[in-house]
Amino acid sequence: MTHQPVLDPDAAARVASFGPQVPMRERGLEAVRDAIESAPLPVEMPAMAEISDIQVDGSGGPVPVRIYRPDAPDRPSAVIVHLHGGGLVMGSNRSFEPMARALAAASGAVVVAVDYRLAPEHPPPAQFDDAWAVTTWVAAESERLGFRHDRIVVCGDSAGGALAAAVALAARDDGGPDLFAQVLLYPGLDRDMAAASVLANPQAPMLLHDDIVYLHELADRGADNLHDVRRVPAYATDLSGLPQAIVVTAELDPIADWGERYAGRLRDAGVQTTLTRYPGIYHGFLMRSETTARGRLAMAEIGALLRAKFAHPLLFP
Repeated sequence: MTHQPVLDPDAAARVASFGPQVPMRERGLEAVRDAIESAPLPVEMPAMAEISDIQVDGSGGPVPVRIYRPDAPDRPSAVIVHLHGGGLVMGSNRSFEPMARALAAASGAVVVAVDYRLAPEHPPPAQFDDAWAVTTWVAAESERLGFRHDRIVVCGDSAGGALAAAVALAARDDGGPDLFAQVLLYPGLDRDMAAASVLANPQAPMLLHDDIVYLHELADRGADNLHDVRRVPAYATDLSGLPQAIVVTAELDPIADWGERYAGRLRDAGVQTTLTRYPGIYHGFLMRSETTARGRLAMAEIGALLRAKFAHPLLFP
């Protein structure tokens, strides 16, 4: 019997709560941005021992950074550089605060959330440049900040997952920091609109086919190299020697194949890779993981995997 993907009941209720799905192109970028930034944050979020806002010097100017410490800094902590989703054109440290807190609480690591510049006002590679600047700053300042230099993770969801993968590639190829792991959450790291999952889900909840096209149009505006792996990591020809990976996909996500194919390529290149596809759920479900049972489970499992990796590192290449 062929499995027919359907939304979990709580996922379906959440999708329905937003009303009819109107394409982003029809709504306009500013309206989409306003909606994501004006959405109320949860009344209760995981408590943090400390939250601080600072700025990191980048090639395009100061990059706002928010640091979430889940525990008192009595000893050096693992650290996760988190790059939020939003197609590279929307989202902020404010709108993604629930996700950053959940990630810190689940993993026990400090989370450094990056408010990178957004396209199309800032054409690529501005987003990568900001992500790279913060990642290298975390490595350079790890002792002063109370971070473990040997437990630096890059993590991103959706478009942020592409940035995280690009940072991992650059760290390997350009003499960057020695990263401990990469966490790619339903990552938008390809441009293959003929992928089976894309074709099978043109009316996917939370991400319509034209939404993907529209977001690419905005994010690619002004790009000087459309085949730059800093924008599209799937274009990289060699994935060997990259940090161990955790890859998460969602069954009803049209870009699920992008993440799963990349995970397969990492595995085939000898990179230790954990891939989990969560059924019954939509693209972007970890932005507000507390709203669905599948989201709560996924965040707990990601955190548990990271805790296991932090506690039992491989002390050889």
